[in-house]
Amino acid sequence: MKLIEVISAAQKKEFVQMPVRLYRDEKHWIRPLDKDVNWVFDPELNKTYNHGTCVRWLLVDGAETIGRIAAFVNEKTASKDNDQPTGGLGFFECINDQRAANLLFDRAKDWLIEQGMEAMDGPINFGDRDKWWGLLVDGFDIDPNYQCNYHFPYYQTLFENYGFEVYFKQFTFIRSTFDPFHPRIQHKAEVLNQDPNYTFEHMKLKQLDKYAEDFRLVYNQAWAHHDGVVEMTKEQSTAIMKQMKPILDEKIIWFAYYKGEPVAFYVNLPEVNQIFKHVNGKLDLIGKLKFVWHKWRKTNKKMLGLVFGVVPAHQGKGLDGALVMATAQMVQQDYKRYPILEMNWIGDFNRKMILVVKQIGGEIGKTHHTYRYLFDRNKPFQRMPIK
Repeated sequence: MKLIEVISAAQKKEFVQMPVRLYRDEKHWIRPLDKDVNWVFDPELNKTYNHGTCVRWLLVDGAETIGRIAAFVNEKTASKDNDQPTGGLGFFECINDQRAANLLFDRAKDWLIEQGMEAMDGPINFGDRDKWWGLLVDGFDIDPNYQCNYHFPYYQTLFENYGFEVYFKQFTFIRSTFDPFHPRIQHKAEVLNQDPNYTFEHMKLKQLDKYAEDFRLVYNQAWAHHDGVVEMTKEQSTAIMKQMKPILDEKIIWFAYYKGEPVAFYVNLPEVNQIFKHVNGKLDLIGKLKFVWHKWRKTNKKMLGLVFGVVPAHQGKGLDGALVMATAQMVQQDYKRYPILEMNWIGDFNRKMILVVKQIGGEIGKTHHTYRYLFDRNKPFQRMPIK
């Protein structure tokens, strides 16, 4: 077995192609778009390179590629809320061989030590943690959502045998969109709706810049205090919205306002992997035509609950329930477009959000683990604190 750093165009192509062969008989695996994977490792596109560094390797055995891994340091998050400088590894794929996996993990660890790190999290993304984050450990019979990790069951053994420990878990809840809500949610909405200072509206694509800024203002108050999350700039929020514009459905993205100021959002998206699974990773001319055809035919029946946020000053007032019920009026009565709702990336450390999701309804369908490995093996391990 031999490790090769990914440098050449051919090696970059192999980094993308390796899992295509590995998962060729796995019916629920959906090939990620090549451009989405390549974007992560493009310094011209991924702005994380402005405050971080990244490297990739392939593991070969003779003429066959049997594994891959990336390691990275994000200077903005390496020491934020950590007891030690912590780097990351991701895009791990490997045959079912502990020795092969250990070679990949060891190489990532050694490189991170050279960068001054004392621990590594994985599998994570070199960038925002709403993408490519966590190891799938339950829910192998369910299609992965867009830019979410899907893995073989044996990966859990490879990680844990090496010494990785669970830093936190991420849950995906699944429910029928048309099922009734918990009476507590309805009661919250009724109480809060008596205050005329609160208003609710769905996004208007014609005012994309306005809603991008509303999203940023709420996000920075509601999320930036969490471990590993940094504040979003105006340029970033605008770029995110413009990047997602081709897939946005304005009727399923909702905002709450207090006296005209944004105080909460509930962002749902059409689950586009249900379309991308037909394009085999390629958004070339044929892939784009397939995408447009499936979008026109409305073959996707799944809605993804992407992110929910309430600014701290308005938490505990029932705003979460009122915002959910405002959205429900649309998706259950006026716009019955998506019969399935998946609520993605609910961290086990976020008790408030778990409570909200349980009241919305549904069952845990998928579980991902974010692991941490301390280089000092005598240092006590601590899980991410509960918020």
